[in-house]
Amino acid sequence: MSASPPLTILFADVSGSTKLFEVRGNVQARAIIAAVLNALHEVAQRHGGTLVKTIGDEIMCTFPGAVQGLLASTDMQRRIKSEPAFVEDNIGIRIGLHHGEALVEENDVYGDAVNVAARMAALAKRDQIVATATTAMNITSAAGVRVRSVGTARVAGKLLPIEIVDVMWQEDVSHVTTVQRVVQFAKTERVMLSLRYLGREFRLDELSEPFTLGREEGHSLTIDSDWVSRDHAMIEWKRGHFVLSDRSTNGTWVKIGNEELLVHRDAFHLRRSGTISLGQAHAAEDVALLHFECGSA
Repeated sequence: MSASPPLTILFADVSGSTKLFEVRGNVQARAIIAAVLNALHEVAQRHGGTLVKTIGDEIMCTFPGAVQGLLASTDMQRRIKSEPAFVEDNIGIRIGLHHGEALVEENDVYGDAVNVAARMAALAKRDQIVATATTAMNITSAAGVRVRSVGTARVAGKLLPIEIVDVMWQEDVSHVTTVQRVVQFAKTERVMLSLRYLGREFRLDELSEPFTLGREEGHSLTIDSDWVSRDHAMIEWKRGHFVLSDRSTNGTWVKIGNEELLVHRDAFHLRRSGTISLGQAHAAEDVALLHFECGSA
């Protein structure tokens, strides 16, 4: 029989495991990863966590409350960075977690909370813990949890972006706010991105859907040019910035002031104001520029 209790879902995986296999070979690498996952499991158990499953170089655990999951995540990072064998192999982990209702069925856990926690783990970098802001709510100062807001992120199946936080675990926590009675996030001005192209204007904010550009119909902005790929680029709000992601054949040129940069199969943080040229440099004779300006509402 299934149940849907509120749980904290935590994913932790070994960062850079592919390189580990290349350097140490299959047998040794698998043994090292197994030792890392066992260490993470031990930490989870000490905080009242339950191992749900391991998936390759990743571990999935549940905790009855957010504070247990948050404290376990910080202890996991400290354990990996303090054990000589892991330090020698330059092991790093990344962790994502979220507290919410989950469907517990036999020996597995399903539902929206699992999907969100997995997305947090995907956002985390090596040696980082990323959690939803709601997970850190209502945590008292006695817990010793320290977080900082890192903006919003989109999660599949969610209509609006969700606020995310970086959970601090290092000893040096300068410029980081300790969670007091309740985690508070300062109200900030809405950031806007204005786009102008051949007399057409578009305005994006952090709640806007990704803005797509390409030659085919159906994009937010369709540009009929031989230099433009069918699915050329996308602009979206990601972790506190408007980010241009190129996925074209010919690349995308961004010019800010006198500096022009080619972005090809890569991403670029748009800042201040400038122009974007799809498929060819700004100096081309027949280029039509997309003007952009970042500001506040």
